[in-house]
Amino acid sequence: MILKRSLAAWESEAFNAVFKAELEAVSADELPLQQGLSLSSSVSAEPFQVMVINASADEERIQVKAGIFFTGIIAGCSCSDDPSPTDRQSEYCEVECVIDRRSGETTVRLLPG
Repeated sequence: MILKRSLAAWESEAFNAVFKAELEAVSADELPLQQGLSLSSSVSAEPFQVMVINASADEERIQVKAGIFFTGIIAGCSCSDDPSPTDRQSEYCEVECVIDRRSGETTVRLLPG
């Protein structure tokens, strides 16, 4: 993924808001949310929310620690006679995003929780 708007906003007061909006606009499939599940079995298609915890930079990259609030699904057994509804569960994980300061190319990894 490439976060060019976040790169352009670095060192401005708008960085956190720009980063949050830009990351929330990517597909959940591009983030390690499935690996971050702790209470459910799969990630819901519902929108997720990002919270910037901290950000720092050196000459080559910007490192952002962010919390992601999302919804997981606890599905029944999918049997034809299973009366269990699909339950939704609030989930949270923390990620580290590393933005290359030349290209905006960004890697995201799940932090241990």
